[in-house]
Amino acid sequence: MTELLLAARNVTKRFPGVLANDDVSVELRPGRILALLGENGAGKSTLVNVLFGMYRPDGGEIIIKDEVVDLRGPDDAISRGIGMVHQHFQLVPPMRVVENIVLGAEPTKLGLVDLDEARVRVVELSKRYGLEVDPDALVEDLPVGMQQRVEILKALYRNADVLILDEPTGVLTPQEADHLLGVLRGLTESGVGIVFITHKLREVLAIADDIVVLRAGRVVGATTPTQATETGLAEMMVGRSVVLRVEKTVAQPGDVVLQVEDLKVDDDRGHLAVDGVNLQVRSGEILGVAGVEGNGQRELVEAITGLRHTSAGEITINGESLTNSSTRQVAQTGVGHIPEDREKHGIVAVYSLAENSVLNRYYRQPFSNRGIMRREVIHEHAEAVVDEFDVRTPNVTVSVSSLSGGNKQKLIVGREFSEDIELLVAAQPTRGIDIGAIEFIHRRIVEQRDNGAAVLLVSAELDEILSLADRIAVLYDGKLMGVLEASLANRESVGLLMAGITG
Repeated sequence: MTELLLAARNVTKRFPGVLANDDVSVELRPGRILALLGENGAGKSTLVNVLFGMYRPDGGEIIIKDEVVDLRGPDDAISRGIGMVHQHFQLVPPMRVVENIVLGAEPTKLGLVDLDEARVRVVELSKRYGLEVDPDALVEDLPVGMQQRVEILKALYRNADVLILDEPTGVLTPQEADHLLGVLRGLTESGVGIVFITHKLREVLAIADDIVVLRAGRVVGATTPTQATETGLAEMMVGRSVVLRVEKTVAQPGDVVLQVEDLKVDDDRGHLAVDGVNLQVRSGEILGVAGVEGNGQRELVEAITGLRHTSAGEITINGESLTNSSTRQVAQTGVGHIPEDREKHGIVAVYSLAENSVLNRYYRQPFSNRGIMRREVIHEHAEAVVDEFDVRTPNVTVSVSSLSGGNKQKLIVGREFSEDIELLVAAQPTRGIDIGAIEFIHRRIVEQRDNGAAVLLVSAELDEILSLADRIAVLYDGKLMGVLEASLANRESVGLLMAGITG
């Protein structure tokens, strides 16, 4: 019988008030890719952290190479051939590639670190597995796709025969993602086993050998790509039927609502993040902004919504210049904003749900009269938002901090959509929420378009852009690489622009 490279057998893990893993069993054999699927909070990350020794299970067993083990920390897991590539890379940016790869496992010669030997081994590993990278490059100078290669090489350098990858394609262009999937398949041919966590069903069906679905901390299904479909996997994750692609009619664009001209915006470090961008959004259309994160999208949105000052250029809404206006001035012109960071810019966690439902207009009629807030009117408004936007809560007086991420997001959407808006700026509107809430929010965004609003949709999820947008603008290094009609765009054409490749 083929040995078990890695397995969890009846693993249970509890945190205060939460049963994160409930009698979970999975197994990985040599040369196979195990995909772990599940919504946020399903228990995937807890499970792999148990397998990597970062958490100790409250019940059950961990098996490595057919042996029941007691992992006392990640060092134990690494010494037994387990490598993990985290969603947020664990690299030292000012150091060179070779130094990052050998850090903590440095070869020595006469008591000194032998980087020459390390460099030879790194080059050999990178060529063998198709992970070419300059060993002497500074990590901070590398694009994210190359940084991910460094993380994988770190594990291989330590002789890992199991790789755990947590959302490995989330920061990659489509071409980089396809290359990575090819690399992973090549690794399995040498006997490496891979645990692959992702929420991208297309990738699961393309790369996995085995699929395990978690829901509410339990295994609710196991299947293979030949037996599964995207729709079937989504239903297994959510527990009900789900529409993965929103049905929408052809857009009927009207007048220009948002005009951005020669816009330049600096990031928090004072570096130019938006470099001379020009774009228009018309009423009755969705303009999707695609790009790998960190290419100016955040600064663009913050400049438009009054959260960040511009260094040059102009922003006009319905012909009125709002360059460097306050967030209140912007909102009063009929702009709705679903912020990228809901905790920082979308809600006040200690306030009640009712108070959060009027955060951007509590000072106006009918919610205030002569400077005094009308609590009963706010309460009624919040109950209407909760009802229409399916916010799951015991009542509207509870603190918003008690809501799940998906319900917080639906509250923000409900608040912004409960007033007539002419421009909707939606930044990462479905980040960190479950498939059911994604389906709901997508439908509501399309409804806004159909009601005549102009929609600027910024998303790191290319599938979301391709599904919702009528036109697609692509940002790379702060510059606008091009604008495509969505009907003529595909993953390859948009992906090339995301990598800065034109023509």
